[in-house]
Amino acid sequence: MKPSREFDADGRFVRQPNRFTDRLGPPEPGRYRLYASYACPWAQRVLIVRALLGLEDLLDVTIVDPIRDEKGWRVPGGDPEYLSELYHATDPGYTGRYTVPCVWDEQDKRIVTNDFPQITLDLETSWGTSPDLYPERLRPDIDIMNDRLYHGLNNAVYEAGFSRDQQVYEEAVARVFTTLDLLEVRLAGSDFLFDTLTDSDVRLYTTLARFDVVYHTHFKCSVRRLADYPALWAYARRLHAIPAFGETTDFDQIKRHYYLTQPGINPSRIVPVGPDLDWSL
Repeated sequence: MKPSREFDADGRFVRQPNRFTDRLGPPEPGRYRLYASYACPWAQRVLIVRALLGLEDLLDVTIVDPIRDEKGWRVPGGDPEYLSELYHATDPGYTGRYTVPCVWDEQDKRIVTNDFPQITLDLETSWGTSPDLYPERLRPDIDIMNDRLYHGLNNAVYEAGFSRDQQVYEEAVARVFTTLDLLEVRLAGSDFLFDTLTDSDVRLYTTLARFDVVYHTHFKCSVRRLADYPALWAYARRLHAIPAFGETTDFDQIKRHYYLTQPGINPSRIVPVGPDLDWSL
């Protein structure tokens, strides 16, 4: 269960603010390292954008272990052993959760940013421009869409899953399915949220990829499945067929992370079998 400081008096989950919010400087091979998890939707966004823009040689990556314990994310290879060591090296007084994604500056020996909404935008505007995932002509509309996705779906599933009050839970679930219903209409007959692939599609996909395997059951967002939405399900599979999306989607790590590291919701730590879904087109 999340620490009590991330809940308000009504039992509503309130995500902690991002502690490190500096902007990424110009790309320099060997300087920046991304710490990410295939299990985490916020981190997968950055992995997708990194792959779409061909930034593999400019932004090194370390994938953390999906099974997080009381010390936080473990780093395979042991240098550092835990992601928390980088947080405390940057801010010895840090007391929040140790989150991915974050970007470590190898030169200055500090975390530059764990501001997940901004990391992808920095990559899209300063590091790579093809494909143009944040075109100037669409930026106001993309910003509005991203805000709606965050409050109505990306974070709303967590508000439902971590809620400590029935009414709070039901309000969050209502937002989730109102948003999905609207997106189903928007995507009927359309390949993307706009007339081209954008940052908004990346942000939507990472939630959709986890919906039926985790959020539907584990977070009690069980009114309908993603597979019950014809347009959204087809859209999610189209994106999954793009290597940057599909190759960074690891359903095994997703399931093990959520079901094994959130005993407040799943005290048995049993990882369910299924669902049996065909993500191929």
